[in-house]
Order: sequence, then C-alpha cells, then structure tokens
Amino acid sequence: MTDYSPLWSPIRIGATELDNRVALAPMTRISATEDGHATERMASYYRNFARGGFGLLITEGIYPDTAHSQGYHFQPGIATEEQARSWANVVDGVHAAGSKIFAQLMHAGAQSQGNRYVTSSVGPSAVAPKGEQLGFYRGEGPYPVPSAITLSQMKEVRDGFVTAALHAQQAGFDGVEIHGANGYLLDQFLTDYLNQRDDRYGGSPENRVRLAAEICHDVREAVGPDMTVGIRISQSKVSDAEHKWSGGVAEAEVIFGTLGATGIDFVHTTEYRAAEPAFADAEETLAALAKRYSGVPVIANGKLDDPETAVSMLADGSADVVALGKGALANRNWPHLVRNNLEFGELDPAVFAPLADVKDWELEDG
Repeated sequence: MTDYSPLWSPIRIGATELDNRVALAPMTRISATEDGHATERMASYYRNFARGGFGLLITEGIYPDTAHSQGYHFQPGIATEEQARSWANVVDGVHAAGSKIFAQLMHAGAQSQGNRYVTSSVGPSAVAPKGEQLGFYRGEGPYPVPSAITLSQMKEVRDGFVTAALHAQQAGFDGVEIHGANGYLLDQFLTDYLNQRDDRYGGSPENRVRLAAEICHDVREAVGPDMTVGIRISQSKVSDAEHKWSGGVAEAEVIFGTLGATGIDFVHTTEYRAAEPAFADAEETLAALAKRYSGVPVIANGKLDDPETAVSMLADGSADVVALGKGALANRNWPHLVRNNLEFGELDPAVFAPLADVKDWELEDG
C-alpha cells in the first residue's frame, strides 16, 4: 500500500508555513465584477478548498495594472486600492479555514482576450500568439497582432507588478506568485518565436528571461522578507499546448538558475503531465530541473490528481509541493479524501460551460 505521508508533512516556503504539501493550482474563473473586484461568491469558492484540506491556495491570475495587463473580461484585478480591499474578504475566509493563500499576478500581454482599459495589446514583438481565443473565457477569433512593447512600457509593467504585490500584502495575502507561464507576457519573452527583439531582452535565453528576473527581484525587494515570492514557469501555453524550449536542458539551466538568483522563495512549474520528462532527450521532469538549477523549493503541477503520482514527485525529491487544478475542481476536498481513503468524484464538464466561471454548485459547504 502506498505511503501518502509525504503529502502531509509541513514545509516552510519563504516566510510561509504550510501544514501540508498539497496546493490548489491557479485557475482562471472570470467571476469578478466587471471592474475587477473580488466577490463573495469568489470568497466562498476559495474558502471551500481551504476547508477541504488544501494547505496552500494560489489564486487565479489577477491583473496588476490598469494598462495592458488584463487578459479576460470579469477577471479580478489588484491594480487599485479598491480592488485590493475586495480581496481581504477572500483572504480572511481562507485563513479562518486554516490554509494559506498566494495571489498570482498575471500580465496577459499579447494573449489578452478582453481588457476594459485599452483595446490594443502588447508583446515582446509584433507577433500574434498561435491558435484561437477561448470561448469559455469570453474570447472569440484569432489573437490580434500586438504592438512591440517599448522599454518605457516595460518599466511601467515592472512598476505595476510591484504595486500589485504591495496591494496583495495589504490585503493580507501570505505571498505572491508572478505568472511567467502559459503564454502570458513574461512567457512570451521566454518564447523564441514570439520574442524577436534585438535588444538586451531578446535572442539568448539569458536575455529572454531578463524581464521575468527583473520583476522577481523588484517584487522581492518591495515586499520584504515577511512575504513569500515565487514565479510560475511552463513550456506550453494557452495558445500553443505543444511548445518546448528549443535549447532543452541547457535552456532550463539558464532560466531556472537566473530566476533562483533573484531572491525568490519558490518556482512553480506546470506541464501537461508533471511526472513525464521535460524533453525528449532527457529523463528529468521540468520540476526536477527547476529544483536542480534554481536552488529553491519547487511546486509541481500537471495531471497529479492521482495521489500515487502526486506523492511520487515528493518522494523522489523532484518537487516539494504538488498543485492540483482540474483534480481540485472535481474534488474540492481532495486532501481529505486521500487522508481517509475515500473515493473521488468525477469532474463535471459543466464547470467549463458555457463559461469557465465559479458555479453555484461549487459553493456548497462540505
């Protein structure tokens, strides 16, 4: 019989003490008010995962500024003090239920599908993301070609992340996760075919990771040692599920080594299957590579809803925490079920239809 005890051992990540190693992965739910305020429905949604035994919750992507960062209509923001205050109720409910919560700060860049502040988008270069926008996030049609972001706009992006992190601190969040994954702005800089710049932010992996590293450093400095800071990294994207880093392990070494040197407390990797090798010519998972080269604790995400697979990531040392997405939507009390050897429920596809928002049936206590 599998020993699941590694899932339940406490861990400290930065300034945050977690009671166990099971986290809720960030998932876009587009259930805020039109002006980006968190709602009581959202507070109940997150509170249920805390009651279900998840040691850490990471929020859906929250937009950090009132320029180009918003990615979806009805996405929550934390760009203004009013938006930040709306999150306090969410945070308080999670804390009262015994869990910790990090705010994920997300700049959509060229992958924006809806922004109430501007009608244009920016990216590292004037190259549109692949694929089509997602209907269940209120998107429609191909992604438009973005404007190539200027150096002054990049400084505004950096400042926006800092302001958002300070707002998250004021709202009571235990930490922040900088979104550098899934095809959003910082991942666009990491991606060779989307980043065609010829300045110090383009070309080599050292240059392409530069903006993400600068933001990690800025946020780390701004919030001080009492707040946990990390970054999420992936190869695949909302708009390109098949993408892999062309430089393989050598590129992973540069990316994770550079990010780990910024003073952050963790790296959160997400793959389609976290337990599979990151590259065809290498045996290690992306989480294991992040662990080796960053030197900081690693959260792993990607098809880890089977507890045996989840615990294997911890047991072999490739990750320190496992994060569940769809597995958590199907079973908001996944940790409780595993601890007590109870059966899982199946994921109801209606959770993504017609919109991927918070559904009323998700709010029932239990």
